[in-house]
Amino acid sequence: MAKRCEICNKGPMSGNNVSHAHNTTRRRFLPNLKRVRTMVAGQVQRLRVCTSCLRSGKVFKA
Repeated sequence: MAKRCEICNKGPMSGNNVSHAHNTTRRRFLPNLKRVRTMVAGQVQRLRVCTSCLRSGKVFKA
């Protein structure tokens, strides 16, 4: 199962861990996904949605 928002298609991003000595190692920034019951085309479905979509009102909870 991909860590991707089913509304805005937001997925993992990559970056660096940076230590105090400025040593860098690669890391992943994962989206904050929640599994919510939503109304889609008059039916109730469970979707994996990021919290920014929930806050902006792109998803209506069932």
